[in-house]
Amino acid sequence: MNQDITVPPPSNSVHKPKLRPTLNSYFNKPTLFKAFFFCFLPFLISLFLIAYLNQSGKNSEMVLLAGFCNDSDIANVDSSESKSVPFQETRTGHACSTMGEPCISCTTFNILAPIYKRLDQQNQSVRESDFRAFWLARNKKIVNWLLYERSSIICLQEFWVGNEELVHMYEESLGAAGYDTFKLARTNNRGDGLLTAIHKEYFKVLNRRELFFNDFGDRVAQLLHVQSVAPFSINQNESVQQEIIIVNTHLLFPHDSSLSIVRLHQVYQILQYLEAYQRENKLSQMPVILCGDWNGSKRGHVYKFLRSQGFVSSYDIAHEYTDSDADAHKWVSHRNHRGNICGVDFIWLRNPHKSQKLLKISWAEAAFGIIKYQLKKVSLAENDAFAFLRADSSGNHVTYSAFCNALRQVNLTGLSHGLSFQETKDLWVQADADGNGVVDYEEFKRIWDATWLQHMDEDCSLEDSNEGIAEDEAIGFAVKKAVLFPHEVEKGIWPENYSLSDHARLTAVFSPVRLRCSKQSL
Repeated sequence: MNQDITVPPPSNSVHKPKLRPTLNSYFNKPTLFKAFFFCFLPFLISLFLIAYLNQSGKNSEMVLLAGFCNDSDIANVDSSESKSVPFQETRTGHACSTMGEPCISCTTFNILAPIYKRLDQQNQSVRESDFRAFWLARNKKIVNWLLYERSSIICLQEFWVGNEELVHMYEESLGAAGYDTFKLARTNNRGDGLLTAIHKEYFKVLNRRELFFNDFGDRVAQLLHVQSVAPFSINQNESVQQEIIIVNTHLLFPHDSSLSIVRLHQVYQILQYLEAYQRENKLSQMPVILCGDWNGSKRGHVYKFLRSQGFVSSYDIAHEYTDSDADAHKWVSHRNHRGNICGVDFIWLRNPHKSQKLLKISWAEAAFGIIKYQLKKVSLAENDAFAFLRADSSGNHVTYSAFCNALRQVNLTGLSHGLSFQETKDLWVQADADGNGVVDYEEFKRIWDATWLQHMDEDCSLEDSNEGIAEDEAIGFAVKKAVLFPHEVEKGIWPENYSLSDHARLTAVFSPVRLRCSKQSL
């Protein structure tokens, strides 16, 4: 008979329950698992994260920064950009043609250089430029949107010219899509600059210039003189190859009100160069488009200066907004590092023979506007302001020396970025209307009460399409549409889930129109 035989353990042995192997048991041995855990697993995890970030770009900042930052704002993704396709109905020149008329489109966008993008509000030194996966994913997304919109003209600000990989990515991607690209770095190795891209299907570049302001802020501007590749059909019998001047720039940020004069200087230099270029090349009969981040709102001196020179804001024209205070905050395009939201990105248009003041007169009026602002900022009403300017003069008038001293006290002279001696002298000549060497109260009041921002309406009207183009006619542009992205900014709201940049993209569509204009020389 078979019986189960139980063999008892040896009397000198101790029975112990069988234990599962632990991590420590493996780490105490030179095993293959140990090598895999310490060497290969971290490497595989890193590859997975990088691949994931490059493919999706979503929540990338949260994934990699969670270890040292708990700020939830870092994880903002561009859900507002993903919800809808931008500018679908008038995306490109091809789409415009389907609408029964030729047109061009223009996009301006401050793309926020990674060297300036803060990732941790508690530690301002943590910048996106230190994390390749972050800036690469964000800029790839920007490029994809630019390629989708396929504007005829693209003007970018805060382009990270100091990083060869990013520069190559933009130039290669835009070049493959049919663009000629032109970059310009800010002076003194600031790291960022401008990039202007012109689609070769629409324009050929006839000439280009680089403007260096050489003042406080190391700012620059690009000027491109382009001509349409295909003639614009004005009617069934007539077409023209339109020439345009395009300017891309990024003005100084107004860290304090004394820098307003610097920003005014920068615009003045652009307009002076434009005037000289057009005069030398006999180009008065052509539209001018100014694009960029102007770092000033519709209530600012730069806006008023440009309006006095015949420029109109394409976005405001498209949406029928006026220059009134009531319309000043209808839209925004920027949330700055102080958390304030404002509208500072513009595509300006000036048509041929647009009614405008002499540039020097407009400059003087703009400068006097800043002087008035500085005096009102210290609560000086009209009578008090005159007394302040008059200082200790024995008569009831302002002398030149008292005028210079007052400007110094409000930080408009005496600084490296203030009014120059010649500019101060020119302002004095404008103020002293009768030329007797002093400014009396009536002359002061003329400046103080001046409504120097006058609405400069078109001197041009649409011409009968059956008539030929005479000497007093020109081809200009009408604003057909202008859109800001993300769409919330068009209502004056900055979406918290938008992190593509701290600026919105602005795209405008223009169509050529025949204009009958009063003759005007530069």
